[in-house]
Amino acid sequence: MASGLDRRSVLAATVGLALASVAGAPAAHGTDATIRFGLTPVFLTSDLELLGRLQAYLERATGRPVALVTRRTYQEITALLVSGELDAAWICGYPFVAHREALRLVAVPLWRGKPVYQSYLIVDHARRAEGLADLRGDVHAFSDPDSNSGFLVTRAALAEMGLRPESFFARAFFTYGHRNVIRAVASGLATSGSVDGYVYEVVAEMEPSLTAGTRVLRASEWLGFPPIAAPRVPADEVRLAALTAALLGMGGDDEGRAVLAMLRLDGFSPEDPALFDTIAAKAALVAAAG
Repeated sequence: MASGLDRRSVLAATVGLALASVAGAPAAHGTDATIRFGLTPVFLTSDLELLGRLQAYLERATGRPVALVTRRTYQEITALLVSGELDAAWICGYPFVAHREALRLVAVPLWRGKPVYQSYLIVDHARRAEGLADLRGDVHAFSDPDSNSGFLVTRAALAEMGLRPESFFARAFFTYGHRNVIRAVASGLATSGSVDGYVYEVVAEMEPSLTAGTRVLRASEWLGFPPIAAPRVPADEVRLAALTAALLGMGGDDEGRAVLAMLRLDGFSPEDPALFDTIAAKAALVAAAG
């Protein structure tokens, strides 16, 4: 991990210089002052208190009004981001690598001290199964077609076996939310599911009754945590710099630490986009498989 720490130090210094260069610029007025920050279903958006405290922290830390923009699907938020209608968004690694030419990496959350997470395959807690191959013929719940942990990882694993979801599973469907994948498996609506490991662990801590009827069958390798991304050519560099500073400084602020505690995160860190190369390789494998 030493090389990763070195990269983060260099990137942090770069961000610091960028922020210093715009610190003296006048703030925009009216609607131009508002920071538009998108959130996809990878984020725990069902907690209204959390959303309110996140918005309050960002507004105080940036000195600007902040609009939190949510949509049902990853695709909707990604489209707004790529078109420049959002200053930044908390997206997933899959759309980030799919639109790498149009996006820039702003920050990556740190979970348990590292900017990585895993995808989980989950099943009923009493089920006798040992791996993906044992799930042939299942009714399988995916999160979102643009989700890394909730779709791409399992789709790539099947591609490595020369298989496709529609021929391997008896039926597969999208729940459009990681909590919904857990609910589907726990209730028996699905016999297995693909879910974000971070979300699963947080739900297991906060709502143990929801995960109690399930178990993790398989965990993927460690992959780049869902990042904060911005348009490569942002609508306003000053707004983006203010948001970046607020995110990177969250761990050093009492209010910010309270929000992080609710998210079960340690902070946000500047990272090298190469962190997402493994996800890019999975996307390329799936694309090649057709």
